[in-house]
Amino acid sequence: MFIISPCTRNGNDDHIFITDWNLTWHTENPDFTQCFQNTVLVWIPCIYLWACFPVYFLYLRCHDRGYIQMSNLNKAKTALGLILWIVCWADLFYSFWERSQNFFLISPTVLGITMLLATFLIQYERMKGVQSSGVMTIFWLISLLCATVIFRSKIILALNMGAEVDAFRYVTFCTYFILLLVQLILCCFPEQPPLFSETVNDPKPCPEFSASFLSRITFWWITGLMIQGYRRPLEAKDLWSLNKEDTSEEIVPGLARNWAKEWAKTKRQPLSMLYSSKKQQKSDSNGDVTEEAEALIIKPSQKNYEASLFKVLYKTFGPYFLMSFLFKAAHDLLMFTGPEILKLLINFVNDKHAPNWQGYFYTGLLFVCACLQTLILHQYFHICFVTGMRLKTAIVGVIYRKALVITNSARKTSTVGEIVNLMSVDAQRFMDLATYINMIWSAPLQVILALYLLWRNLGPSVLAGVAVMILLVPINAVMAMKTKTYQKAQMKSKDNRIKLMNEILNGIKVLKLYAWELAFREKVLEIRQKELKVLKKSAYLAAMATFTWVCAPFLVALSTFAVYVKIDKNNVLDAQKAFVSLALFNILRFPLNMLPMVISSIVEASVSLKRLRVFLSHEELDPDSIIRRPTADAEGSIIVKNATFSWSRNDPPSLKSINFTVPEGSLIAVVGQVGCGKSSLLSALLGEMDKKEGHVVVKGSVAYVPQQAWVQNATLKENIIFGREMNESRYKRVIEACALLPDIEILPTGDRTEIGEKGVNLSGGQKQRVSLARAVYCNADVYLFDDPLSAVDAHVGKHIFEKVIGPKGILKNKTRVLVTHAVNYLPQMDTILVMSDGEISEMGSYQELLKQDGAFAEFLRTYANAEQSMENSGNPSGKEGKPVENGVIVNEAPGKLIIFNRQLSNSSTYSRETGKSQHQSSTAELQKPLAEKNSWKLTEADTAKTGRVKATVYWDYMKAIGLFISFLSIFLFMCNHVASLASNYWLSLWTDDPVINGTQQYTNVRLGVYGALGISQGIAVFGYSMVVSIGGIFASRHLHLNLLHNVLRSPMSFFERTPSGNLVNRFSKEIDTIDSTIPPIIKMFMGSTFNVIGACIIILLATPIAAVIIPPLGLVYLFVQRFYVATSRQLKRLESVSRSPVYSHFNETLLGVSVIRAFEEQKRFIKQNDMKVDENQKAYYPSIVANRWLAVRLEYVGNCIVLFAALFAVIARNKLSPGLVGLSVSYSLQITAYLNWLVRMSSELETNIVAVERVKEYAEMEKEAEWSIEQTAPASTWPEEGKVEFRGYGLRYREDLDLVLKNINVTINGGEKIGIVGRTGAGKSSLTLGLFRINEAAEGEIIIDGINIAKIGLHDLRFKITIIPQDPILFSGSLRMNLDPFDQHSDEDIWRSLELAHLKNFVSALPDKLNHECAEGGENLSVGQRQLVCLARALLRKSKILVLDEATAAVDLETDNLIQSTIKSQFEECTVLTIAHRLNTIMDYTRVLVLDRGEVVECGSPDSLLQEKGIFYSMAKDSGLV
Repeated sequence: MFIISPCTRNGNDDHIFITDWNLTWHTENPDFTQCFQNTVLVWIPCIYLWACFPVYFLYLRCHDRGYIQMSNLNKAKTALGLILWIVCWADLFYSFWERSQNFFLISPTVLGITMLLATFLIQYERMKGVQSSGVMTIFWLISLLCATVIFRSKIILALNMGAEVDAFRYVTFCTYFILLLVQLILCCFPEQPPLFSETVNDPKPCPEFSASFLSRITFWWITGLMIQGYRRPLEAKDLWSLNKEDTSEEIVPGLARNWAKEWAKTKRQPLSMLYSSKKQQKSDSNGDVTEEAEALIIKPSQKNYEASLFKVLYKTFGPYFLMSFLFKAAHDLLMFTGPEILKLLINFVNDKHAPNWQGYFYTGLLFVCACLQTLILHQYFHICFVTGMRLKTAIVGVIYRKALVITNSARKTSTVGEIVNLMSVDAQRFMDLATYINMIWSAPLQVILALYLLWRNLGPSVLAGVAVMILLVPINAVMAMKTKTYQKAQMKSKDNRIKLMNEILNGIKVLKLYAWELAFREKVLEIRQKELKVLKKSAYLAAMATFTWVCAPFLVALSTFAVYVKIDKNNVLDAQKAFVSLALFNILRFPLNMLPMVISSIVEASVSLKRLRVFLSHEELDPDSIIRRPTADAEGSIIVKNATFSWSRNDPPSLKSINFTVPEGSLIAVVGQVGCGKSSLLSALLGEMDKKEGHVVVKGSVAYVPQQAWVQNATLKENIIFGREMNESRYKRVIEACALLPDIEILPTGDRTEIGEKGVNLSGGQKQRVSLARAVYCNADVYLFDDPLSAVDAHVGKHIFEKVIGPKGILKNKTRVLVTHAVNYLPQMDTILVMSDGEISEMGSYQELLKQDGAFAEFLRTYANAEQSMENSGNPSGKEGKPVENGVIVNEAPGKLIIFNRQLSNSSTYSRETGKSQHQSSTAELQKPLAEKNSWKLTEADTAKTGRVKATVYWDYMKAIGLFISFLSIFLFMCNHVASLASNYWLSLWTDDPVINGTQQYTNVRLGVYGALGISQGIAVFGYSMVVSIGGIFASRHLHLNLLHNVLRSPMSFFERTPSGNLVNRFSKEIDTIDSTIPPIIKMFMGSTFNVIGACIIILLATPIAAVIIPPLGLVYLFVQRFYVATSRQLKRLESVSRSPVYSHFNETLLGVSVIRAFEEQKRFIKQNDMKVDENQKAYYPSIVANRWLAVRLEYVGNCIVLFAALFAVIARNKLSPGLVGLSVSYSLQITAYLNWLVRMSSELETNIVAVERVKEYAEMEKEAEWSIEQTAPASTWPEEGKVEFRGYGLRYREDLDLVLKNINVTINGGEKIGIVGRTGAGKSSLTLGLFRINEAAEGEIIIDGINIAKIGLHDLRFKITIIPQDPILFSGSLRMNLDPFDQHSDEDIWRSLELAHLKNFVSALPDKLNHECAEGGENLSVGQRQLVCLARALLRKSKILVLDEATAAVDLETDNLIQSTIKSQFEECTVLTIAHRLNTIMDYTRVLVLDRGEVVECGSPDSLLQEKGIFYSMAKDSGLV
């Protein structure tokens, strides 16, 4: 370059213009001509930089990362750039000065300008915040490589020729070379981070952007985390923060914006469609179609425009994803260098005269190409995976935001389960697609290139092979389609099974009380049986698919070679033809097999896309249907004029012509029968219903207390504060007013106690009070109460009414609307609305309504004693009896105050402050001693196991398959691979056959044996595929059965501790993994293991010296693999553990969406959801990078094997036949792919086998007693009398807790009616739990008709006693199934029970009568109706002993009376135990038991107890009965 020689010395010498082959190739010591060195080698780096410059410059302008300060590194780079420029121009001026001939001035000029450009770029990058630049690193590298060639040639020139040397030029060139080297080294170090970047204030920034270019292309920057993970299991705190562009707050709004734009387009559509519809009116019935077509032709914009979600996704993620196209294309081209270089290598071995350096050159070239291929491929994958991750984040975020605004009718069409599926399954589909979608264009490209090269190699006989391949494509496609249909069927069964499991887990208490576990177990297994049937079919298909996939390359090779040899006697199959073709066929195999997969993946994604589009297009609640003005106008606080509401656009109206105005600060009651639209009225005011007409104004902020309290899985305090700021004094006032102080005392860590999912560790009354406290704390203007007093005891209800809702309560100046069934509060109301059938029938104050003497007065006369209510309103507080504070009786003596909470679980220790009167309770006390704060968590989070998966898990799985099948499959694998190796070895022997007279002898024998080996290989493949698939099905049947059985046999305490999400997860995710993920992974794992071993054997056969190199490489490989698995496994676990909260939070949001909307807390919940998603992606991102890290390292190990196989072949070229060289190198070319596969599969296997471990986990849990015990089973007629005796009975919830019930001695004779009363937490429900043995006795015994119930099986006991539980739970399925799951009763019996339960009219009116489908949890019946269904259940069973657990809390007084009269008449002979809140229901019972603190304190007939003036008297007084 710096020896500027003219290219033409004189006229006739111009053949040395650029190259001279004798000088460069056919020689032992190659070199380039001077002219070539001077032009091409100088210009290559310049052309590269100038080509990159415009694109790179634009990229930098758009992506500004902040400004980097000048550092020493930067100064050095800039200075060197300038010196390089000076050196080039010095050279140029020297040439001017030395003008003796026609000079060559172009190169130094160009080079000088290029160096200036490089210097400019170094500075520009610094200003734009680039810490390490790929473009520049590559530029310096290319420059250095080109300069090295020239440098070598200069040294040779100086040593050999003895020619005179231009000293100045030598010096400048050496300077130039050294400067380039230094620049390249400096380029490998990253700059400091830019000023004001996020990373500065981030505690754990992701090191990716501050890493150098080399570190980023080899993924070296994650090594720190890998080392940490290898030393000890990673934890969530070790993870880096997400990059800013991967966080929810960056991604989701982008997608949401684009979708909104797209959605707006469809909204604008209808205007233009008016035209076509007018034309249609004229048309007759036949002309319909043509008319429409005409209209469309006239106005093309008419075609119905559907919002395209794909377009939106492409707009949002396309630009970043486009980069992957370039990488993929480069990689595809590089793939074909392998076979081409192999061809050259075989020729080189054949040609004994070729100089040795050529062999080394080919080897080096092969290695470099392989390495480049590795780097490019993994950059491509990285982009795809990151895009996939962003897609998932965006989709989850958009779905969550949508779920907060969809209407109720839309909610009906998408159940909670379906929406969660959209978030998990469908979002996952998109992630998978992101990695595949480029195959759509890349696969055909690869096929075309491969066919072209094959044609050059073998001529037309390639067509035979192609024909076989083309034949196999439709077969594969058909199988893919079949698999698809099976998959759909399987998904359907799976959805049904999960839905059923979900209900079983939600209603497990009822199942246990009714002893229905077996019926439901059968139902689950029935669905599972269908599922397995489909699985079996798809397993056969999978075996077929594996068979075609493994045999295809072989059949193609066989047919091609056969045709080639048979067409013409002179066609000789030599090593080059055979092995280059094999290598190309191997390349061809990948795209052809991928295409069906990609197509099915695209089909699946399009289904998901459609589901998502449908969900995102659901109607949204109209925010303007209710006008929420701030309070100013005098008119009133709530104004409703002529309003008609329905639950959805197409439904008939549920509320008709509603008119009322609520003055500010007044208290309104809404009363009426069950199902008359009271709750709907509140929903309408909240804007949850669809307003058909009318005008509704609600002024100011709203607080809402729903009928069924919604409690979050958070601490008690967080539940009450609900995102507002903390105000100590207000908080304490609220807690006191809502009677929560005593409850907080009981909770293990005070108000910091975590409340379980759906509030499992609170009783119904406590949940309701928490829900109330949340509303009171938020200090709104308008309060809507949906019957909050029904779930609490009478005296607590009274306390709450006085302290909170009533005219003297905290809220006395607010507007309050109270839906209620309690008559005794009505006199204190300002106005009463009486509803019937969705209309307001009467309205006015209590006195006015009495005067009107309408329906309401009638209702009152029946249900309430006028004087009692008068007394009640006159004298709200009890005159005598013990002082009542906060709804709790306080002993005057400073004794202990113990109230016991109903369902505590997990070990807890808690202190009881003795003798502190509650007046002194300070917030400090509310929070309990801090030491205990963390010792008590209710729910067990889904824990991440650490460490390696134990070998026993694999052994368990093998046993589940069956040991014979396991070993048979391993044997068949061996056979397959032995046959495969033999056939390829045979091929190499064939190619080495001597050629006589232009043909080979024995072609037929060779061909026949080759074919036979291939067929035996096929048989083995089919065998092992079938065996593995069938084994997998055995295993999944066995494991699911065990899991189901074990879960159903677990005691109640287990379900209280374990969030239902964890259990459902086991039944869906883990079982799905065992069903459909593990068997194929096992197949691939075994396959790739044997492939790698086979390849090593072949290389060793060809070049035994490789034995020196393969073991060390094997060790490196193993080390990297173990090193990786430690981290990757833990990341995978962290990822799945952090995934549960996303779904739990989502589930919770969907359940409480009306509350969230009422309080206008959507923003906060969206933020929480984003945080949870980001937490999950924080674990996912390192795991994808770790995969890339590993793949790059392993492929380098593979590339080294290629290098050594080729190198040893070149060294031993004189001893080796071309056939063996071809065989060993073509095998080594495949080894990289196999190694990669092997590690992926072994880590996949390890991460997926965890499913087996998690399913087995529940097998070791504690179980409840046997369901039935043959020896002690009582007679079928037992209990004949129904006599129940408690003898010294005591009960505790867990080993380490105090007794909840102690020394209970009561004898209840057959047929007695017993009422059980007591304050909240006195142990009333615990008594029933003991009777049903939900909890086993701690001491003493219960004897029914002479049989100790602890001695008989649980089902024998539970079938014979009936309970009507507190919360009525129905299961989805027919009404009939809900009444009689075992099908033991005739229809007449069922109708009779319905008639007695006062449901006959309701059920007869239903279109399907008894087959009426109940929704999930019985949502399509009102709470009161559900309660009546439970009564009907009890009437059907007709057992001697009946337990009522507050069974009438949710029904109005009228229905309550009906129920009581039914019970009296129907259960006359039976023993009835009633836990009562409404004391009037038990006033006519034989005896009343009063419980206090787990002991019976009073027992006798109601009248005698009233005389005693004890606890019962004071309770009766609170209820206004005395």
